[in-house]
Amino acid sequence: MHNWFECKVSYEKMLENGMQKKVTEPYLVDALSFTEAEARIIEEIRPFITGEFTVTDIKRARLSELFFNENGDRFYKIKVYFITLDEKSGAEKKTAAQMLAQASTLKEAIEVLDEGMKGTLADYTIASVAETQLMDVFPFDANRIPEEKKSDEELLAEHRAQAEKGSEA
Repeated sequence: MHNWFECKVSYEKMLENGMQKKVTEPYLVDALSFTEAEARIIEEIRPFITGEFTVTDIKRARLSELFFNENGDRFYKIKVYFITLDEKSGAEKKTAAQMLAQASTLKEAIEVLDEGMKGTLADYTIASVAETQLMDVFPFDANRIPEEKKSDEELLAEHRAQAEKGSEA
């Protein structure tokens, strides 16, 4: 289960004409808490922004699914209704879900959603599709977790072990 947070970052952006303009751009980050979301967004965007920047807003994004597409340069929020049958009354019941699809066009966003939903057994209808202002999405990557810093004793023990191996050779 992903916890998505929308983080807004404000910084001075260099325009094509050489002028600088203060901009605020939204990003989506997968994190466990607001604190981790702030730390992750700072870590993720630091290489791309020169100068100072501030995280101006963080809010929880209620998304049930994300569909990535390498060819897409925009993100579309899609509201989907899952249709279920109430066994007691026999009436149709609609349950809303928000999803995000990466695509270049609105039509492609619907295709990306349909492709991603192929394996589901539930019936669904698309209620709305809207382009978002999101600049990028940063999912959690277990391979990018920084190692915990080692204590002085651990570093000293490693150094001694390496020195002993070197003297044996």
